[in-house]
Amino acid sequence: MTELMRKAAEFEMPAVAMTDHGNLHGAIEFYKAAEKVGIKPIIGCETYMARGSITDRPNNQRDAAYHFTLLAKDETGYRNLVKLVTTAHLEGMHYKPRID
Repeated sequence: MTELMRKAAEFEMPAVAMTDHGNLHGAIEFYKAAEKVGIKPIIGCETYMARGSITDRPNNQRDAAYHFTLLAKDETGYRNLVKLVTTAHLEGMHYKPRID
């Protein structure tokens, strides 16, 4: 993370985005590192989107979900992202944590 932020600052980038895959495990560390060097952190998640409803239970992993990238615009967006990822893990788990 330090190397990424050092390079972003070196190139005078105003913002950097990071997406975790199916979770938000790295969001806090990323946010703190970006803020420390004065870069706007854009937090996101590459979620798994159910083809239908998260209550559907397809017979194989390929039919269970596809990838969908979400970026939080602001604090409200981040809170919504947290809710979606939590729902994916608690209610949408079928091969992967899915949203709909």
